[in-house]
Amino acid sequence: MKSGVVVEEGGRQNIYAVEPKMYVTDQPQFGFTKYAELFNGRMAMIGFVSLLALEVFTGHGVIGFLGNLSNL
Repeated sequence: MKSGVVVEEGGRQNIYAVEPKMYVTDQPQFGFTKYAELFNGRMAMIGFVSLLALEVFTGHGVIGFLGNLSNL
């Protein structure tokens, strides 16, 4: 069943999806790695806290803050 095809009696074929082989490597990788997910989560938390601080200090949200920049 290496090819993903099984021939039944009567000559009928059942074609199955061949799953890719999984492997583990110590080389740097791209995509959804554990480090990437931790980094994205931390950056999201920093961004969220920064937006809260901006609203507390200026009294406006991001849209109001950017709109008031032209008045300076």
